[in-house]
Amino acid sequence: MKDYKHKILTDIKVELSDEFDRNFERKAFFSKKWKDRRHKGKGTLLVATGKLRRSIRASVGENSVAWSSSEPYATIHNEGGEITVTRKMKRYFWAKYYEATGRIKHNKNGAMSKSSVRASAEAEVYKYMALMKVGSKITIPERRFIGDAPEVKRCVEKVFKENLKGIISELASRKH
Repeated sequence: MKDYKHKILTDIKVELSDEFDRNFERKAFFSKKWKDRRHKGKGTLLVATGKLRRSIRASVGENSVAWSSSEPYATIHNEGGEITVTRKMKRYFWAKYYEATGRIKHNKNGAMSKSSVRASAEAEVYKYMALMKVGSKITIPERRFIGDAPEVKRCVEKVFKENLKGIISELASRKH
């Protein structure tokens, strides 16, 4: 019986890991779209670098499957919440601002290149963040990518039913 349970949990892990990964492609938690970024920047939030998406791991326990991420910001993006601006954050945003402004290039006609326009917009976001007062709050909206939902329940039920059919036919073939 223990082998059956482990196989079911492993199949749930595989199926739901695929679905949770697809949330990054959908830019939504199944059909619930993520809120747009407040300030335009490089790429779509949570998808820009792919680092968060690649960090998600699933593990099968004795009676459960658990998902985790090595990225410290995973929970705040998945659940939403508030963060407090610190001096360290301000230094980071100033550094990112100077890095972004260093990429500004001009065409032969003197106009800013397209990549520089993007760098400039990105620089403005970092400047805005760097100018925030220490102690002020930043609200991060929920952009769920892992969690419970009706789609999760349907997936678990489907995996369980498929495995149950296999178990029944295996037991029936043993009787003969």
